[in-house]
Amino acid sequence: MIGQGTRQAQRIDAGEAAGSGVAGSARVPARLRHLTRRFDSMSPVLGRIGPLEVRLARRPSEVRASQKLRYQVFYEEMNAQPSKLQKMTRRDRDGFDRYCDHLLVLDHSHGGPIDNRIVGTYRLLRGEMAALAGGFYTAQEFDIAPMLARHEGTRFLELGRSCVLKGYRGKRTVELLWQGIWSYVLGHDIDVLFGCASLAGTDPDALAVPLAFLRQNAPAPAEWRVRAHPERGIFPPDPPQEVEARKALAALPPLLKGYLRLGGYIGEGAVVDHQFGTTDVLVVLPRANINPRYIGHYGADAGRFAA
Repeated sequence: MIGQGTRQAQRIDAGEAAGSGVAGSARVPARLRHLTRRFDSMSPVLGRIGPLEVRLARRPSEVRASQKLRYQVFYEEMNAQPSKLQKMTRRDRDGFDRYCDHLLVLDHSHGGPIDNRIVGTYRLLRGEMAALAGGFYTAQEFDIAPMLARHEGTRFLELGRSCVLKGYRGKRTVELLWQGIWSYVLGHDIDVLFGCASLAGTDPDALAVPLAFLRQNAPAPAEWRVRAHPERGIFPPDPPQEVEARKALAALPPLLKGYLRLGGYIGEGAVVDHQFGTTDVLVVLPRANINPRYIGHYGADAGRFAA
């Protein structure tokens, strides 16, 4: 899930720098505690297939390496538009990164520094960490507040910044990423996964068929309904002719098709992200919805590919 942008992240950085005001001061100790405890140098390997393994980042250098991979995929391969700082550092980063856990797939057949071994990554933001960050990243594009309010006490996990190095976009890498996510969901007793998924392109007319297919085949029921912010969202009407499922599915990225197979819902509207050259939709996946076939594949205890 990609759905990009930096405005809220900039506000977070500014707020931390200021450090003033009663509400802000009350949050600072918790944030500082998080920053000093955010890495576990003994974080276990969550899965392994051949020379590939999946685990969480154990130190800041590994997060920086994942940001370099994100830059390579998003900005160099997919032609997103970097800021001056991103272009200079050649890293895709924002203020949310410090509050997230970073899932990594590493190829140990490569030697050298960690930069040479990270071939896939996913960013994971739990609800309690989002509270420290000032909110979920997704809130910049979609009005998720009503959904969160309807499910007070529910443990939400936001998935984002997913990318895999070209040459590794096959079954093994994807399976390891999902092995890692499923292990994380079990370990933190997550109830709902959600986040933005992106379709390539910024022309709603060109994407009319896949967008209509998503609206018609995976609409969220009332309890999970989320709508794009009116000032950012597009709400195209259904095409006059019936959507051909085969044609629509061919236009969907593999990640989005994967969420649909798992049992995910799609929110109302979409958001055009000109910086990244994508059109984003919101996916909501309650854990109770996950297709039992996939739970059986990875194991009820996430033991299928356990190291």
